[in-house]
Amino acid sequence: MIAKNMLALGTNRSVIRDLFEYGNQRAKEIGRENIYDFSLGNPSVPAPKEVENAIRAILDEEDPVAIHGYTSACGSEEARKAIAQDLNQRYHTCYSADELYLTCGAAASLISVLRALMTPETPEIICAAPFFPEYRCFVEANGGQFRTIPAQEGDFQIDFQQLENALSEKTTAFLINTPNNPSGAVYSEETLRTLAELLENKGREYHHPIYLISDEPYRELTYEGTAPFPASFYRNTVICYSYSKSLSLPGERIGYVLVPKEADSGEALLGAVAGAARASGYVCAPSLMQKVIAHCAEVRPNLEEYRKNRDLLYRELTQIGYQCVYPKGAFYLFVKAPNGDGNAFSELAKKFDLLLVPGESFGCKNYLRISYCVSHDMIQRSIPAFRAAFEKAQSEAQPGT
Repeated sequence: MIAKNMLALGTNRSVIRDLFEYGNQRAKEIGRENIYDFSLGNPSVPAPKEVENAIRAILDEEDPVAIHGYTSACGSEEARKAIAQDLNQRYHTCYSADELYLTCGAAASLISVLRALMTPETPEIICAAPFFPEYRCFVEANGGQFRTIPAQEGDFQIDFQQLENALSEKTTAFLINTPNNPSGAVYSEETLRTLAELLENKGREYHHPIYLISDEPYRELTYEGTAPFPASFYRNTVICYSYSKSLSLPGERIGYVLVPKEADSGEALLGAVAGAARASGYVCAPSLMQKVIAHCAEVRPNLEEYRKNRDLLYRELTQIGYQCVYPKGAFYLFVKAPNGDGNAFSELAKKFDLLLVPGESFGCKNYLRISYCVSHDMIQRSIPAFRAAFEKAQSEAQPGT
């Protein structure tokens, strides 16, 4: 016997991965240089020199057995102290190593937190569109109920009336991602204050806390100042973090969960996170990467290449006639489909070897996501294809053509 739900997850790729694999096959036919692949959020900027130097120093100077051996299940104290110190310096907090659990990247962080929070009495996780499609998988595959509220188009902040209507006594958490994948929007301080007040009030009404799960792999990728830190506004915030984007380490799978002691049942919740990680087989994050983070917790990414890519793509596409959300963070451009249908335009764009992710799985079916963490040269070469796809969509929309 085979679990049918797991078989379905394993044999039906996400739309992002499906498009990426289509590009790989197409590249074999016409050459990689002729494919304009904007599908994956795979950092194109190399890891900072500090990371490379730390890896070399660790391999050259430390005991090989210790480098590759097990650490404590929650992660090495050295790494957790370094992370806490970095957060405290930046956000004027007073976290300790005991409030952190190191994980195999953001996915492991999220799944561990979700499993720790979802119960038969409070199975609901609410998320505002647009959202990372795997959230639905993480929630539903672990026995929860994933509920969404529509996007607030224009600025992609939160529609609080929709959120208030969606919250119920079965809600255990509201899940956010800021800076956001796919829109590039950054939640403002005003948004976070309003959110904190709403969740606090609803928690009192339902006689149990409603936690805020903040997924933050793009925290350091902001172009107009720093992103407000959600935990500074709401004490029942649980932070899920990954170094995949900030340090360009997506394949190394290193991140953490932060559960502040001041949160309701904070110590018990962190214990439940540890239990969920154990049950999921996520015990002990990669040891070498823990040592790297201990050396590099304060290192920040160089955003100039991403900024150049954003500015070029936004300028050129809006001049062509595309309607784009101006991204203040992450490395994605969220574009309204010229024909009003993200799926249809994604298929049309393939005719020009332009790979754009349709927005339906993000909760916005009339949009497309463009990942601009690619080479600047590819973006420049892709502009004629964007123009041709736009003109084709326009001509097909005209009566009698």
